[in-house]
Amino acid sequence: MTLSRRGFLSLSAAAAAAGLTGCGSRSSLGAADELSMWTWVGSVNDGLIEQAAKAIPGAEAKRLLMTRIGSDYKTKVLTSLAGKSLVPDIVAMNDDVATYFPNADQFVDLHTLGAGGLAGQYLDWKWKLGITPDNRMMAFPMDTGPTALFYRHDIFRKAGVEVEPAEVAAAAPDWNSYIELGKTIKKAVPGSVITDNIASVFDYGLSQQRQRYMTPDGQYIGNGDHIRQVWETAYRVVKEGLSANAQADTTDVGAVVSNGRLVAFIGAVWWAQLGPKNAAPKTKGNWRVCATPGGAGNRGGSFLAITKYCKDPAAAFAFITWLQNAKNQAQAFIDPVLFPSTPATFEDPLLNEPDPFFGGQRIVEVFGTAAKAYPGAYFSPYDSLIRSPIVAELVNVEVGSKTSDQAWRDAQNRVERELTRVGAI
Repeated sequence: MTLSRRGFLSLSAAAAAAGLTGCGSRSSLGAADELSMWTWVGSVNDGLIEQAAKAIPGAEAKRLLMTRIGSDYKTKVLTSLAGKSLVPDIVAMNDDVATYFPNADQFVDLHTLGAGGLAGQYLDWKWKLGITPDNRMMAFPMDTGPTALFYRHDIFRKAGVEVEPAEVAAAAPDWNSYIELGKTIKKAVPGSVITDNIASVFDYGLSQQRQRYMTPDGQYIGNGDHIRQVWETAYRVVKEGLSANAQADTTDVGAVVSNGRLVAFIGAVWWAQLGPKNAAPKTKGNWRVCATPGGAGNRGGSFLAITKYCKDPAAAFAFITWLQNAKNQAQAFIDPVLFPSTPATFEDPLLNEPDPFFGGQRIVEVFGTAAKAYPGAYFSPYDSLIRSPIVAELVNVEVGSKTSDQAWRDAQNRVERELTRVGAI
């Protein structure tokens, strides 16, 4: 399946049909001396925002007016762009940044503001994710989501297996050895699992791949061996009884952490907060992290973009480059725990404090190494659309309503229908 230029433009047309051609005067949100910004809760350091609200460093005649949008964030951003009136000057984008690529003409090409001169300060793969296939830099790097193996040091000790991070990493360098390790622990400590659900294994396995669902020139490769291998790995974890079958967006996900069943989990750096620190605070000191079986991966991370309706693009660029410099990314790691995209920050003392929750381990050493080692992959505007049927069919496998082979075929058929519907093939 190949996405032609016509197919790419048809996606833009589809977005336009959804409202991106709305009428109205072209104006940005906020007063003349303000730069307005939309984001969501937990995306920026409040102290830095308070500083910019008084005067933006590098553009002191401007101040920041920030609004945190609740639910349906992307819909509200696209609706604002559609109306071409009261559009925010700056918008945050999640790791689905590529879904905005068909609307790249609604944003300032950051190359025109001198962004290229800053590229060397950021992780190369992260920098590239904000650049469209036709080389428009639509979005500027914020945080990242490098992965690691989280595990219960105390339960590993009880099971009689390796317990120190270097030892565990050596014992489970790949998914096969990790599954075997999980089986050993489950035999010694009945009820133990190494994932909450099958979709988690698939998502984190995919996060390690050099290719995902599509190529930059629009060819669909989500039916390739690299995806099928990740699928089969996820299926094997379930078949071996190492998944809790706690489906996403249910209370069961937190319960398997708090009740101690989840003894290991391959997750992104942010899972530390959403997982054990939130769901099982009494396990403080019992967790450790080590290198991810199967190689470095990344899941998550955000961006900032300047809309074409911005009152002062130069001032907006001064703000976002200041907010995301190495020093300020260190502040954002402390609060709200955003892992940096600037390698220089990995050496900052703020990131290298021992973490009591992880037994005094300096976890930045693990995540920083992963962030540097991650090979990067191309994300297409269709990734979310493709993932949905694949994960839905994986769930059918986990709950036992379909065989793995049947679910794979059904997933691919559903993906083909969806890509046809949006004009991608």
